Amino acid sequence: MDYKFDDNVPIYLQIIQLLKTDIIAGKYQPNDKLPPVRDLAEYYGVNPNTVQRAYSELEREEIVVSDRTNGRYVSSDKKQIKKMLETLSKQYIDELFNKLNQLGLSDEQIIKQISKGRNKK
Repeated sequence: MDYKFDDNVPIYLQIIQLLKTDIIAGKYQPNDKLPPVRDLAEYYGVNPNTVQRAYSELEREEIVVSDRTNGRYVSSDKKQIKKMLETLSKQYIDELFNKLNQLGLSDEQIIKQISKGRNKK
């Protein structure tokens, strides 16, 4: 796996973010079974306890449900997934505005740039 973890953020939080992104993007659909802890740990090159902690947090947030004998599944609650999309979208937009504000752009200038459209390759 070529994902490079940020040394300044706990790895389990980064795994949570990656899994949330995969769920929102549709890689994992509602009711889909998630990879076992050991498989995901091997994939990311981390300790299984790190993945277990990420899964536990996702369960606490009701994004993932656990079936003790069959593993973990993406929640069937589509409202919860939509809420997660809205939360992450707001977070990314806030980060974008903060970074561009630091460059000296006003919110109005940023919105104008966005409304011009993205430069697609």
